[in-house]
Amino acid sequence: MSSPTLNAEDPDFGRDWIAPYEDEPGALPNPPASKWAVRWTWIRRGLAGSAALFVLLFLWLVFTAPLSKSLQPIAPPRLTLLAADGQAFAQNGAIISEPVKIARLPKHVTQAFIAIEDRRFYSHWGIDPRGLARAALNNMGSGGTQGGSTITQQLAKITFLTPERSLSRKAREMLIAFWLESWLTKDEILERYLSNVYFGDNVYGLRAAAHHYFNRQPEKLTLSQSAMLAGLVQAPSRLAPTRNPKAARKRARMVLDAMVAAGFVSETGANAAPLPPIVRGKESGLPTGTYFADWAMPQARAIAEESYGAQEIRTTLDARLQRTARSVIAGAPIGKAQVALVAMRPNGEVVAMIGGRSYDKSPFNRATQALRQPGSTFKLFVYLAALRAGMTPESMIDDSPITTGGYRPKNSGERYRGEITLKQAFARSSNVAAVKLYQKLGGDAVIKAARDLGIKSPLSDDPSLALGTSGVTLIELTSAFAAVAAKHYPVSPHGIPKDEPGILGKLLSSQRTFGSGTHDMLLELLAAPINEGTGHAAALRVDAFGKTGTSQDSRDALFIGFAGDLVVGVWLGNDDNTPLRGINGGNVPAKIWRNFMAAAISGAAPPPPPKPVESGIGNLSDIVPIELGNDSTISIGNGTGVSLDTNVGDVGINVKLDRDGLTIDARPPPEKAPPPSK
Repeated sequence: MSSPTLNAEDPDFGRDWIAPYEDEPGALPNPPASKWAVRWTWIRRGLAGSAALFVLLFLWLVFTAPLSKSLQPIAPPRLTLLAADGQAFAQNGAIISEPVKIARLPKHVTQAFIAIEDRRFYSHWGIDPRGLARAALNNMGSGGTQGGSTITQQLAKITFLTPERSLSRKAREMLIAFWLESWLTKDEILERYLSNVYFGDNVYGLRAAAHHYFNRQPEKLTLSQSAMLAGLVQAPSRLAPTRNPKAARKRARMVLDAMVAAGFVSETGANAAPLPPIVRGKESGLPTGTYFADWAMPQARAIAEESYGAQEIRTTLDARLQRTARSVIAGAPIGKAQVALVAMRPNGEVVAMIGGRSYDKSPFNRATQALRQPGSTFKLFVYLAALRAGMTPESMIDDSPITTGGYRPKNSGERYRGEITLKQAFARSSNVAAVKLYQKLGGDAVIKAARDLGIKSPLSDDPSLALGTSGVTLIELTSAFAAVAAKHYPVSPHGIPKDEPGILGKLLSSQRTFGSGTHDMLLELLAAPINEGTGHAAALRVDAFGKTGTSQDSRDALFIGFAGDLVVGVWLGNDDNTPLRGINGGNVPAKIWRNFMAAAISGAAPPPPPKPVESGIGNLSDIVPIELGNDSTISIGNGTGVSLDTNVGDVGINVKLDRDGLTIDARPPPEKAPPPSK
């Protein structure tokens, strides 16, 4: 029998030698995989995924992490603030000096840090498994918290990370350590570490620490001095030799023992090293803060160069005017009340600042931080809104009691004058006139006027706002009055000089100007309180403009105004918001303002007093005018006798008793202006 012919094109060709398909009858099943094989497969996949994730994270760091950050100081360096004349008056910030160079340091300096912090520094890749294991065993045995971090990890932590203690932060620290090791040499890592690490006493970096504790450069450190500085890194605040010399010396001895164990020095050499005395470098003696310095320091930081070492920043502070402010306030009869004063140029340059009775007792700045009711000084914005609406200082307003509505304010002493001009109402600080104007103009117009002049504090849209019931800061108010003095708004108060804007800067500026008519009318209104109203105690020999302010129950007393090239705001009040006793805006604040201006501005002395009293009323202590109510004010002065200002009907009466005897002057009532044309 002949065998069949083999044809490769036959569909059954070779079928006897082909394994059956699984879905065919008679197919053999695949042998089951072992459990260990399955587990190992997942382990390999997990390791591969972790490796891939690490590579991705590493590459992300390579392209995004700012390597230059490890060269920057980790704390704001010390800034010295200079007055406008170059006189230093305050320092603030960490003590930081120039970075160190490993090549210039004695070997025992770097060896001290390596011995106590990271003995295998030059052999690991950023993470030391032995160190981690050793730390873990020590912690298990002693219950301590030894970290086991390498110097590279410490650099990563202080430079790039927050001080939080968590596994995620530790993982990021390790990843950044690998990254630093791949980009920097060991010496570069050590240089950056030594230039940034904290040594206590607000001192950062080896160079600053060497000068602070031993008054020498790090290139001249002895073995024992190096050991003490290296020992501080573990707990700088607790081990600082200026605070705990015993603990610092004990720790230094531990560092020397570690250097012996590492083979860096002999035991004989370590034992022969005397523990160093503390020889501190010279300190400037400048305060770390003042009211002005605390306010101006953030502005100085914003323009300071990003670098190691101390810097000097010139400010707008006028040392003479600051002394004048302190002197005037020291001599003022303010009792136990707190006080604040801000003096600035019309362009916003703050030249003097008092934020309270004593910075040492209370650094809270009442000139820039306290939100207090401005009282009638807020009427500036009410009357500005009125002028914008077409009214003038001669426009009439009804100064009669408000008899409708839920809010019915009263004038001081419940004195009302009927139909009067806006100028008269502003001069006498009529409350009902201001509220009626507010109701006529609308709250939006008044609030807009305040916002335009630089008031940023929250303002309530309520008729009481016309009387200054919303809290604002003194510096805000003073800046608003500065806008009137400058003829443009807003004026931004600043403590660091600004460059004069060029033509393009002026074109792009957001500042706006008052219309000439509006500005002239504002000046007319602001002159009235001093010349004929509640602010007469602020009168000077030169033109002066300002407004008194007294909040409800005399909790705040203010005078804000300008003369010459100065704009000054004065505030008095109690921190617990209790009423002032015998003080209102027209007496003590106005007198402080006058006395400051008289000393600050050439030719701005107060008007000359009458001739000295030779008998009778002589030798009376000089006290400020006291308002008695019903628009009555009594003044007693050394050499000026006794003066009583009051009103009988619409007639103003001044009764004066001095060496010339009793004098009575009567002022006729002001003529009523015709009502404005409709």
